[in-house]
Amino acid sequence: MSIYDKYETVIGLEVHIQLSTKSKAFCSDDIRYGGAPNTQVSTISLGHPGTLPRLNTRQVEYALKLGLALDCSINLRNTFDRKNYFYADLPKGYQITQDARPICMGGEVNIETSNGPRTIRLHHIHMEEDAGKSIHDIDPKASLIDLNRAGTPLLEIVSEPDLRSAEEVSVFMNTIRQLVRWLGISDGNMEEGSMRCDVNISVRLKGATTFGERAEIKNMNSMRFARKAIEFESKRQIDLLESGGKVAQQTLNFDPVSGTTSPLRKKEDAHDYRYFPDPDLPPVVLDETYLNSIKAAMPTLPWHLRQTFIEKYELNVADAALITEEQSIANYYQNLVKVSGKAKAAANLLINKIRPYLSEHQIAVSDFPVPMNHLAELIELIENGKVSNSIAYQSVFPAMIDAPDQPALAIATQLNVIQSSDDDFLEGLIDEVLNKYPDKVKAYKNGKKNLLGMFMGEVMRNSKGKADPKATSDLLMKKLQEM
Repeated sequence: MSIYDKYETVIGLEVHIQLSTKSKAFCSDDIRYGGAPNTQVSTISLGHPGTLPRLNTRQVEYALKLGLALDCSINLRNTFDRKNYFYADLPKGYQITQDARPICMGGEVNIETSNGPRTIRLHHIHMEEDAGKSIHDIDPKASLIDLNRAGTPLLEIVSEPDLRSAEEVSVFMNTIRQLVRWLGISDGNMEEGSMRCDVNISVRLKGATTFGERAEIKNMNSMRFARKAIEFESKRQIDLLESGGKVAQQTLNFDPVSGTTSPLRKKEDAHDYRYFPDPDLPPVVLDETYLNSIKAAMPTLPWHLRQTFIEKYELNVADAALITEEQSIANYYQNLVKVSGKAKAAANLLINKIRPYLSEHQIAVSDFPVPMNHLAELIELIENGKVSNSIAYQSVFPAMIDAPDQPALAIATQLNVIQSSDDDFLEGLIDEVLNKYPDKVKAYKNGKKNLLGMFMGEVMRNSKGKADPKATSDLLMKKLQEM
């Protein structure tokens, strides 16, 4: 047994979600991504003396939505605190956050891993503001500071140390990203910094009940890099313990080029930040009426909708999961089922043709050019055997995109792909094939029944998809029996 098999990795996450509000957490500065450096700032976000913050109520609404979706308890009276530390991209010298009384407590995230389902407990979710951004790789002699991000509203999800592998972290983060997009509170774009996480990682012998010393890897904004960082750091800590050393409580940086972690500074504890209540912001006091209005406006959550699709529409787990990845796709699917009345056929069309088209052309499903009633007509042609599935997908569907105002039947007719069950038409095709292969007909009659597939394939190929498969098969078998 490898020395690494003796140990268990223990991981807790701090996930930062940048919210899709129009303005910052405590002032009216624009937060749109991509502005020129230091242009989306004001005296408030720059921390000028005498300025006062004012809470963005949309941030509170979004926090409640996330908390309710994750089964958190809501603190109807929550407060803001100051987290004090000095860094160049933190203009005020402190961060407005929630420490003593965060808005959401507890909760859980259910994930599906290769080893089965897992429930990851949450400690809390709190509201806070973001810092600016330090840029170290443009000027070789100086760090550059962009304060556009300073003051952007964040929600921080703090998990319990329940995660045990890089895979579980990846699934957890993907689940959270799906949820925040579903709720419409964030775009969850890790590449643009809208979602990132700090990973607290330690190792212990399997069966141990106490935690090892933890190290924190900061600001992971790529799941690929997060997996590599966790795998490296876990191995590093085990190697250190096996050689008789001790793991230091540190904040680490991950270098994606070398795939290694390195110390940034000694890991701070809560007392190092000197938290105290923010004197400029009153407590956030909520009532049940407001909370109930948020609950009433919540959409059906993706995992609940996925189960509905499995039970009501008899979709398999994989198809139901694909359709519920995005709320817009799930809503579109439900409408297509209503119009067509064919749940499985609608799922096949959506998964195999519509979603790939949306991805290839980078458009939303709301911009898909073909009207839903025309798609329903295409499904009806397939289901009734008027057009084969392959011809519908390969020929009719692309033609419908090119001429979205044309009904599916009209296009199929123009393409001359309507399947025929006319006996005279089919009999001519079958006779042609059987006359072409007399030796194989003789072999079939002598017991090689698997040749039926070859005959069928030849007939369908010669018909250019116009022969109705069932009628063709029935007539072909009848002909062979009579010979």
